[in-house]
Amino acid sequence: MLKTVVKEGESIERALKRFKRKYKKTKVLKELRERQQFTKPSEERRMIKQKAAYKAEYLRNLEE
Repeated sequence: MLKTVVKEGESIERALKRFKRKYKKTKVLKELRERQQFTKPSEERRMIKQKAAYKAEYLRNLEE
C-alpha cells in the first residue's frame, strides 16, 4: 500500500504528482495488462528481439 504524506506548505498537486510517480514505479498497471492475456514464452522472446532491433536501428539513425 502506498502512502504519501503531504508536507506542510506543499500543494495538493505536488503531492499528487509524487503519488503518481510512486505508483508508476511499482509497475502495477503493467503487470495487470500483462496478466489480461497469456503470451507464450517464445512470443515474448520474439517481441524482446524485435524491440531491441528497432531500438538499435533508431539509435543508429540518430547518430547519422
